[in-house]
Amino acid sequence: MAKKFLKKEKKESFGQKIVNFILTIVLVCVISSQMCTAANNNLRFAQISDSHFSSFEENTSYKMLKNSTELLNDVIFQLNTSGPYDFIVFTGDLINKPKESELEKFLIQTKKINYPWYACVGNHDIAVGGTLTKTRFKKIINSHNRNMHGDSSYYAFTPKKGFRIICLDSIIDYKITTNGEISKEEILWLKEELDNHTKDVIVICTHIPIDEPYSSSDHRLYNEYELKSLLKSYKNPIIVIQGHYHCARARQNDNIVYITTPSLVTYPNAFRVININSNKNRTLVDIFLKETNLKETQKRSKLRVLGTELLYGQEEDRNNTFEIKKEKEQK
Repeated sequence: MAKKFLKKEKKESFGQKIVNFILTIVLVCVISSQMCTAANNNLRFAQISDSHFSSFEENTSYKMLKNSTELLNDVIFQLNTSGPYDFIVFTGDLINKPKESELEKFLIQTKKINYPWYACVGNHDIAVGGTLTKTRFKKIINSHNRNMHGDSSYYAFTPKKGFRIICLDSIIDYKITTNGEISKEEILWLKEELDNHTKDVIVICTHIPIDEPYSSSDHRLYNEYELKSLLKSYKNPIIVIQGHYHCARARQNDNIVYITTPSLVTYPNAFRVININSNKNRTLVDIFLKETNLKETQKRSKLRVLGTELLYGQEEDRNNTFEIKKEKEQK
C-alpha cells in the first residue's frame, strides 16, 4: 500500500508541475499583453520651438543668435540620451533669417536626431516676396527628412493607433506681419481631420497660438475665435502645442489643453517633453519643461531680457499634469 501511495503522489506531483507550467505561461502572456496595451496607449514626444537658428548673426538684446547652434545641439543631445520618443516636432521659426542656405545648415544639425521629427512653418521661415516660400521651405525639408513628404504646408500623421497629430500652417505670406491666420481652405481640411478621428487623441501643432498665452496685438491669430469654436465642438481629448510668444504657458479648457513653449534662443532657453497616456476613462497629459545644459549661456540670456517672469511662467506652466475625462464622465 505504501508503494502504491508513493507512486500516486509522484504522478500528482508531475501533473501539478504541468499545471503550474501552463499557468505560468498564461500569466506571462497576460502581463505581456497588458504591458503592450499600456505602451500602445502612451505617446511620448518633445516639442522644440523658435530655435531661430543662425550661422552668421550676433546676439541681440532678445535672442542668443550666436549661440543658436550650440543650444540646438544641446537639446538634440538631451533628447538622444533620454529617449525613447515617438517623435520630435519643431513648432516654427526653425531659422532666424529666411534664407535657403540657413535652412540647409539647420537641417545638417537635425540629422543628429535619433527619432522621427516633423516641423511646422513659422513667420521667420519664409520670405514674403522672396525665394524661400512655403512650398520651397517644405520641399527643402522633405529632401532631408524621410518622414515628411507632400507639398502642403499643413499635414497630419498617425505615430501610433489612437493618436492623430495635426501640423497647421498659421503663417500669413501675402504681407509682412507677425500676426497669423488659418485659411478657410485649411479650416475645412482641419474639420475633416477632426471628423475622421473623433475617437483618437488629437495633438495640434502650430506656430501662432490658437490660445494667446498673454495679450499681444501684433502676434495673435486673427481668427483665433473661429478656431477655438471649432475645437470646442469636439469631445475627444485635444492637446494644442504652440510657440511664437517665447514663453511657458499651460492651460486647460474642458477637453482641450493649450501648451505654449519658450524659445531656444530666448530665456529660459528651453524645450518641452510631453507624455500622453490614454485609456477608456481618461487621458493624462504630463508636461515637463527642459532647460539647456548650457547654464552660462542661459544666465547671459536672462540678463538680456526684461520680464523674465512672464517668459518663465509659473510652476504649473512648466511642469504639470492635466486630466481629461472621457465624454461619458464629463458633466
